[in-house]
Amino acid sequence: MTMQEKLVSPGTLYLVATPIGNLGDMSLRALETLRQVDVVASEDTRKTGFLLKHFAIKKPQIAFHEHNENKVGGHLINLLLGGQSVAVVSNAGTPGISDPGYTLVHRAIEADVPVTMIPGAAALVMALVLSGLPAHAFTFRGFPPRKSGKRQRWLAVDQHSPHTLIFYETPHRLKEFLADALAIYGDRPAALCNELTKLYEGIVRGRVSELITHLETQTPQGEYVVVIAGKLT
Repeated sequence: MTMQEKLVSPGTLYLVATPIGNLGDMSLRALETLRQVDVVASEDTRKTGFLLKHFAIKKPQIAFHEHNENKVGGHLINLLLGGQSVAVVSNAGTPGISDPGYTLVHRAIEADVPVTMIPGAAALVMALVLSGLPAHAFTFRGFPPRKSGKRQRWLAVDQHSPHTLIFYETPHRLKEFLADALAIYGDRPAALCNELTKLYEGIVRGRVSELITHLETQTPQGEYVVVIAGKLT
């Protein structure tokens, strides 16, 4: 099959991974899928609009995010049952990974709607590999709770896990997160990864305490992936 031939089937849901920073990481298959579907369900229509415009794609969008996914999800299922094809994209990376997508996939399966995926970038995988920590077994936890007490209890669930742990965190809560991680896990090997695939990509490796010290002279910028070694047995 050539890229000009029809890739999209009527009534099918497509989860399309998009670049986490560098637009050069957009796959040919993802581009053709976005060109051929009837509707694009976007976590942020402005950001997806920029992506579509960059690749000269004109396509109607429907906002689909954490605040409306229950209501809009039902509408999307109706479109799919009516024979339209729908692509779901998040702001960056793979839909369903700490982004809207899971609930719609669940609904589609229950409604017997065909679901497939156009794979691509995922920040957690890139950070895990670049961390230098064991990658054969890992636990991805996503974004932690905002308040320290709840966050520490949440972290403690994996206190004795031997698997490498992966978290997402915002820049303004990063220092507090690392302080709680140090309190719960001890001074384990870890890595901070931010601006992945972008011009100022940063990877800092060291003990958790060393990462905290690093942030005393550096202002956190961009969303972070924090990778922490599992408990040694």
